[in-house]
Amino acid sequence: MAAPRSYHHGDLRRAVLDAAIEVIAEDGPGALSLRDLARRAGVSHAAPAHHFKDKAGLLTALAVEGHELLAAAFGEVLGTGSARLEELGVCYVRFALDHPAHFEVMFRPDLHHRDAPELVAAQDRTGRVLRDGVAAMPAGRRGDDTGLATIAAWSLAHGFATLWRGDNLRRLAAGRAPEDLFRNTAALLFGGRP
Repeated sequence: MAAPRSYHHGDLRRAVLDAAIEVIAEDGPGALSLRDLARRAGVSHAAPAHHFKDKAGLLTALAVEGHELLAAAFGEVLGTGSARLEELGVCYVRFALDHPAHFEVMFRPDLHHRDAPELVAAQDRTGRVLRDGVAAMPAGRRGDDTGLATIAAWSLAHGFATLWRGDNLRRLAAGRAPEDLFRNTAALLFGGRP
């Protein structure tokens, strides 16, 4: 007689999140199923629901983690003293390239529980760090309206990251690294020297 299968897992939550990151990076969020993630983690098909309740709960946890990672990356850039607008944007682009699954989910409220308190708090932290970074820029670079400058900076970085990830800038990039191309683009649009 075979021994009963044990569903004990050291850190099931982390294992399921890691499996989700892998699936989303390879095939997008539409390919995600809790049943498949349970199979990958070697646990019962119901086990992930104990941590996430449903697929949207899992994607909410992934979005929270993404915002925490992005806020920490912004904080590192601001902590180096090179708090130039271009460097915050480079940080954003690098995050999108290094964490494609998180990036894919973070800004898609159709995928997660958009009003979940932990997500709202994480979004607020990321937004606050970005606004603080933009506010630290000389007024000549950002203008008088920090909120508007934050929207402009975020839009530029997000649009650039999305276009780069979709391989839409390949011909225009002419072999330049995304970080260099973004720095030049941001400097051109925000009054610096490209």
